[in-house]
Amino acid sequence: MIRLIVMGVSGSGKSSVGEGIAKALDLPFLEGDVLHPASNVEKMSAGIPLTDDDRWPWLDKIGAELAKAEKGIVVSCSALKKTYRDRLRQEAGGPLAFVFLDGSLEVLRAHMGKRTGHFMPLSMLDSQLATLEPPTIEPLVFTQDVVHPIDMIVAASVEWLHEQKL
Repeated sequence: MIRLIVMGVSGSGKSSVGEGIAKALDLPFLEGDVLHPASNVEKMSAGIPLTDDDRWPWLDKIGAELAKAEKGIVVSCSALKKTYRDRLRQEAGGPLAFVFLDGSLEVLRAHMGKRTGHFMPLSMLDSQLATLEPPTIEPLVFTQDVVHPIDMIVAASVEWLHEQKL
């Protein structure tokens, strides 16, 4: 059973990649942002970075969704800090894999500039990058550069997941 977080800063393509992986694996996809309380969305929409205290209840909701997904699930979640990922691992109730979508500032800014209808303003990217603790030495993490097309990232991620025998 695969429980997967597609993680990265805003504009990295978490939702598009997550949906693609979920479809390829015939698993449900959950857009983690829908679990944010209204107060978090209001803060981010106003360009105010979230604090750890803002994020814990949101991460706990994601953890609960992971834990109850008996057949597996793919979730998009920024999971910027190691402490956040460790909390999600604890809550998941089993192995939790991560696809980390990494990219240059220029590529991320370009991605965010193309989005429509998202509450996260471009100005928030710098604070997310400052908060990001890359998961480069953590277990069950597959890193992909977002300069590549989404279908390539999805295919490589699915292949990696199969190799993990989760």
